[in-house]
Amino acid sequence: MHNNNQRAKEDKNVCIHCTENLAHLEKWLTLSPTERQLLEHPERVYTFTVPVKMDSGEVKLFNGYRVQYNNALGPTKGGIRFHHAVDLEEVKTLAFLMALKCSLVGLPFGGAKGGVEVNPRIMSDAERERLARSFIRQTHLFIGPDTDIPAPDVNTDARVMEWMMDEYSAIKGARIPSIITGKPVILGGSRGRETATSLGGVFILEKLLEKKNLKPHKLRVVVQGFGNVGMHIARILDERGFKVIAVSDSKGGVYAKGGLAIPELVEDKKAGKPLAESVGAKLISNEELLTLECDILIPSALSQQITVDNADKIRAGIILEMANAPVTPDADEILARAGRIVIPDILANAGGVIVSYFEWVQNRSGNQWTEERVADELKTKITHAFERVWETSDTEHFDLRTASYVRAIERILAAERGRGRLV
Repeated sequence: MHNNNQRAKEDKNVCIHCTENLAHLEKWLTLSPTERQLLEHPERVYTFTVPVKMDSGEVKLFNGYRVQYNNALGPTKGGIRFHHAVDLEEVKTLAFLMALKCSLVGLPFGGAKGGVEVNPRIMSDAERERLARSFIRQTHLFIGPDTDIPAPDVNTDARVMEWMMDEYSAIKGARIPSIITGKPVILGGSRGRETATSLGGVFILEKLLEKKNLKPHKLRVVVQGFGNVGMHIARILDERGFKVIAVSDSKGGVYAKGGLAIPELVEDKKAGKPLAESVGAKLISNEELLTLECDILIPSALSQQITVDNADKIRAGIILEMANAPVTPDADEILARAGRIVIPDILANAGGVIVSYFEWVQNRSGNQWTEERVADELKTKITHAFERVWETSDTEHFDLRTASYVRAIERILAAERGRGRLV
């Protein structure tokens, strides 16, 4: 591990966290030096400056990134995040995870990710629009419907995608909806996209519970993060008979042993009311929330929330990773030793990219599916991926993350060999 990390620091193109993830797979996955190098290095890394004219008239410059990790299976696909803590290593890691995710669920896409190091929460709507359009002006030469297709991520949404699609179309001189996914439905977005990530996670969780012969109404759920993904998964699970006992946002959480009134919390969230003002619930910190006694813990916020510092305090039997990389590799080992079942992010939250693929298909064919068809197609695709992972886990005695990574990597390497880039 030390040698790998040292080499990664010396080679500026290596994705350090990807190297660490691959090192954890060495016992189960034999890679040639060339295969390992290919997986450790993103294919293309773009860094650039995003100039934005502020409402004051001042022009501010922000750091922008786009990483196209691997395109063996098809054009790269991945979100764009606006966040003050974005850096290149994070974007590389998330692009790597997107490559694995697309491979795992059988999509004809590679993996990409993008970001701008900015705090959009302190910007006006007009400033955010200028930021989105400036990002496209800086990237339009190396993205496209057959090259690299962006999507929403942290602090970007359908409105931001609308601005980006409009800017790209203006530059190219033609309306090109398939350049971006996660758009408003009226502009070619897919029905069901807003809840796709959450619904996909629910489908996966229900399949696991079937395997374990567990009944929803007896299970207590804790959800960290009450943004789009966390809010919708809490709502869907509540509707399906699960007892959601705690939720949180960036400012803290609320807890009720007998279960929270999720419909009321969702309405309050939409109205802009803080969780802290919830009636009949106890206020808790995000740190306390993660270690509550429960059956299912769903991290739906940012990366690296469960680490070596708190992994041994986690009491949930099942962890459903709805955020990207919420559990660090070292924490993963602690959870495995404690017998916790972790449903990894590249499987658990793949519903978003699956329905993004459906949106891309609809845009290119000129069709628009019903919400029922989207949900049915999503369930078919994501549960099929789960069954393949479960079979590998059961046959090879791998945990679910290892089984997911092995299947995803083997498919990417097979595509690389098929294209003649590996022998």
